[in-house]
Amino acid sequence: MSPTHAALTTSADTHGFLSPTGVEIAFLLVGLVTFGAALVTVTTRQLVHAALWLVVTLGGLAVEYLLLTAEFIAWVQVLIYVGSVVVLLLFGLMLTKAPIGRSPDADSGNRWAALAVALASAATLIWVVVDAFRATWIDLDGPAAGSTKATGESLFQNWVLPFEGLSVLLLAALVGAIVLSRQAKETATDLPGTGARAGNRTVAGAPSATGVPAPAPAATEPGAPSEKEPR
Repeated sequence: MSPTHAALTTSADTHGFLSPTGVEIAFLLVGLVTFGAALVTVTTRQLVHAALWLVVTLGGLAVEYLLLTAEFIAWVQVLIYVGSVVVLLLFGLMLTKAPIGRSPDADSGNRWAALAVALASAATLIWVVVDAFRATWIDLDGPAAGSTKATGESLFQNWVLPFEGLSVLLLAALVGAIVLSRQAKETATDLPGTGARAGNRTVAGAPSATGVPAPAPAATEPGAPSEKEPR
């Protein structure tokens, strides 16, 4: 048994569900708040409220990491997810002029299917985690196993290939987003009527071959004869 694993695990006989500690009670309460915030996030029809409740959900997860002595993961959760992802979502809602109130488009009508998939996924994850760490307890009085040093050593010694695989996956997603955005921009500029000239008609304000913008057509006063009308 490695020293890190020995620091993480103690005998299961010294713990019991009938005598929870203060940390365990706080963990349970924060977990309930986080679970409730997550439910509101996926059930509300107001996009701004969903983003704000997502802040509560991710913040609750950060507190759970702190209670598990994983300080580094907790601060990463706050800086990346709460401080970047949620802010990006809010900016996207503001820039796209998303509806502030209730939006009927936010409900796809597949609530029961989504609920079934969510319950099945949650049950599978709970079974896997409980079966893997049934007799494993975190020694809160020992050295912090979730520190930056311990996390870095575990990440780059035991999880190098998954780490690099995720890096390549994220890079591929970024490159794909850039390619799709450029294709959409080129398609928009190639549409008829979107360039400087639409057919044989010069758009007002568009630069001509000499680089001088074309003059806007003169406005015709009411009652004045036009070029097509006989004088």
